[in-house]
This record gives sequence, structure tokens and C-alpha cells, in this order.
Amino acid sequence: MNVTSQIKQPILKEMELFEKKFYESMTSQVALLNRITYYIVNRKGKQMRPMFVFLTAKMVSEGTVNERTYRGACVIELIHTATLVHDDVVDDSNRRRGFFSINALWKNKIAVLVGDYLLSKGLLLSIDNGDFDLLKIISIAVREMSEGELLQIEKARRLDITEDIYYEIIRKKTATLIAACCALGAKSVIEDEVQVENMRKFGELIGMAFQIKDDLFDYTEDAIGKPTGIDIKEQKMTLPLIHVLNTCTSKEKSWVINSIKNHNKDKKRVKEVIAFVKNKNGLLYAENKMVEFQQEALLLLDNYPNSDFKDALILMVNYVIERKK
Repeated sequence: MNVTSQIKQPILKEMELFEKKFYESMTSQVALLNRITYYIVNRKGKQMRPMFVFLTAKMVSEGTVNERTYRGACVIELIHTATLVHDDVVDDSNRRRGFFSINALWKNKIAVLVGDYLLSKGLLLSIDNGDFDLLKIISIAVREMSEGELLQIEKARRLDITEDIYYEIIRKKTATLIAACCALGAKSVIEDEVQVENMRKFGELIGMAFQIKDDLFDYTEDAIGKPTGIDIKEQKMTLPLIHVLNTCTSKEKSWVINSIKNHNKDKKRVKEVIAFVKNKNGLLYAENKMVEFQQEALLLLDNYPNSDFKDALILMVNYVIERKK
């Protein structure tokens, strides 16, 4: 049994019902939309976000979920899917999880409109059921994700990102949605704000570790679906690179920045930058930071009684930093 199947084990029943509810939450009177949403549902990823919702809900409530939990999981997945559809348009990407992206098959205009539709369906699912507390958690996440993307674009132009700004970017861009999943799972079943905040923080820390792991993939030869050095080609400042730029000589720094700005399409030069970052312990530094976030997340689970749900969350946290893609 692979790791994702093990993590899913305590929530198998919930995940099956969730898939049915998720598909229903997307239905429309427009045949074209239904064709596209059917395509989306049949090419789903690992579904880590709804898994976080159900596992946290069950852990904090000793095994119960309710209709609010299912709605929360559907809203998160609707909004996550909307952002992916929009991202593919923004990045001019033709593939998503090995399949053609929506914009590749139906063009940009339709993809943008489908993303908008999914976003509004998510918001209405909360509003129609009076889940305003859950809607607030989700809306904050959507705002922060947009801010994170724009902050990254603004800083990438100047290549002057400090480590603190990098953490701020990945907190908003990646970690905030996983934080929302965990807060939402808890909030759907309990009223205790301290525990809800505890779970939000737990999700945020995992999200930080998750993004650093993604950054590290740029320096490995593993088959992960994106070529090595792609972040450098796209002038994205990641943690291994930021650390090395902050610790190398000014001459070396000028060479690296010049390489990224003016020679980022030159394969030989990109390889040299990757080798330089490795030699200057950029990867080791980033790995240590990733483990710090992971350990901090695990500490937040210590207060909860042992259960299958807690074990699955621990497995999930470890999987985030051990995964091969």
C-alpha cells in the first residue's frame, strides 16, 4: 500500500462520499461547463487538501464529521481547482498532472471563465448554507494566495529577495491554503478557537515545509514532472539560492545574478549555477529549514490523544518532506 493510501485509510468512507458531493457541487445548466468539470474530476490529483480537512476534523473531535465538514472540503477543493485553472492560463502551461490543461483544450477565455465559475460555486456553497465562519477562513486564504503570487512577481524582477520575504511569499502562496484546510476541518466540528488556531498553525507549518521541498526538486535529477533548473530559467528565487546569495562573495553574487538575469536559457550556465548552489551548501541549508518547520508542526499534535487520524496526519507531515515528486 502506498503512503497516500495509508493516509486515506481512516477516512476512506468520507473521501468516497466527498468525491460524490464535490462533483455535485460543480454541476451547471450549461453542457459545456459540465463537460469541462467532468474532465477536471476525472483527472484529480492526490486530494491532499480534503484529506487534511477530514483528518483534522476527526482528530480534534475524536472521530466525528458532519455536513459542514463535507461542505468545507468541497469549497476548498473548488477554490484550489479554480486557482490551478487560472495558474495554467497565467503560466501559459499546456499540461497539468500529465494531462492537457483546460486552457490547452478549450483556450484561455473559457479557462478563465471556468475558474471564475468554480470560485463562485465555492463561495455560494458556504453562503447558501450559512457557513460564514468557514467562508471567512477560505476568503482570507484566497486573498493571501493572490498577494503571495503578486509579491513574488514584484520581487522576482529585482532578484533582491531576503529570506524573510521568501518565507512571507511561500506562507501566502502555498501554506495559507493548507492552513485553511486544517482550520476549516477543526472549525466545522468544534467551537474552540484555540484549537482552531492550533490547527491553522499546524497546516501553515506543513505548507512551508511542502514548498521548500518543491524548491529542492529544482536541484535534483529525480523524475518529478518538471525539468531540473526550471525555477532558475523562470528567474524564481528559491531558498537554496537565496541562502547562497547571502553568504557568497560579492563577485560570486554578481556572477549568479548575471547568470539568472541574462543567461537563464543557457543550459550549461544553469547547470553551473545549480552546481554552485550545491557546493555552497544551499541545499543542506534549505533541507534543515524544511525539517525545522516539519518538527514544529509535529509538536502541535502532541496535545491530542493517540488515534488513527493523528497517526495519518503524522504520516502526512513526514510524507510532505520525504516525497519523491
